Amino acid sequence: QVQLVESGGGSVQAGGSLRLSCAASGYTFRGKCVGWFRQVPEKEREVVARISTGGGSTVYADSVKGRFTISQDIAKNTVYLQMNSLKTEDTAMYYCAAALTCDTRLFNARGVWGQGTQVTVSS
Repeated sequence: QVQLVESGGGSVQAGGSLRLSCAASGYTFRGKCVGWFRQVPEKEREVVARISTGGGSTVYADSVKGRFTISQDIAKNTVYLQMNSLKTEDTAMYYCAAALTCDTRLFNARGVWGQGTQVTVSS
């Protein structure tokens, strides 16, 4: 059974840090693109960061550049999102997803998605 499981979410004050983990079972991240997305109610889902596990290249949303870092541990089949200097506007449900390439359209159409983990940042 293919499953992506996110963990590490929680409540933190502005300026704090959290590290999210996305662990895959029944599925390998090797050679895939893995992304972190976030969504708040009544808003469109936003791509936060993506990593090509083959070459390690990364892409970040402008809103998180310099604060968030996506990384991988292929041996553990896990991708992480280190979130520093958190802001109240980072509050959202965070999802990880995997696809064959980093094309956002492919994530939406053919991606494998986790159930999400809530991040709440208070002032």
